[in-house]
Parts: sequence; structure tokens; C-alpha cells
Amino acid sequence: METLTFTHASTRRLPGFKAQAIVGVVGSGNLEVLAERIDDDAVCEIEICSPVKGFAALWHAVTTDFVERHAPGGVRFSINDCGARPDTVMLRLMQAAAALGDDV
Repeated sequence: METLTFTHASTRRLPGFKAQAIVGVVGSGNLEVLAERIDDDAVCEIEICSPVKGFAALWHAVTTDFVERHAPGGVRFSINDCGARPDTVMLRLMQAAAALGDDV
């Protein structure tokens, strides 16, 4: 099992007031993402637990791209991976951010 942690600078706080949200499922090459609010609106923290070792550079590239596109400041994403592809990772991060920002 490999655990990676990235802290990215963000240009703004992710809108919304929900404290946490969860999307996805672990299994069948997918992943689960838990999004939680944190106090520092200028950063986005991402922790990944994956059984697939050796992909730190790819994880860093995908998470950096996500933060640059969506500026989810003030959020910690905890990812439980089961071999998901990079496009699925991006999709689940976007879904978690949307679920966290949904105030309905």
C-alpha cells in the first residue's frame, strides 16, 4: 500500500457550506473520494492511499491539474484508490468538489 500526500496552493476557497461529501466506490478499478473543509482557504490538501505503487509523479500531475482548473481551496481530499485511471481520478475529484459545494 502506498500513501501519498500533496499540498497545493489555491487561488480561492471552494464555494459552499457543506462540511464534507463522499463520492465513488472502492473496487472494480475505481476509487472513493472524501472531501472535507479545512481552515486554510489558500491550500488544497490531497491524500491518496493506493495498492498500486510507483505512480507518484502521475498522481501529482493529475492533482495539480485539478487544483489549477478548479481552485478548491479550503478542502482536504482523501482518496482510497483501487487502480483507477487518471481520467476517473479527475472525474471523482470534480464530483466531490461539486458535492461539497452543493448547498441544497
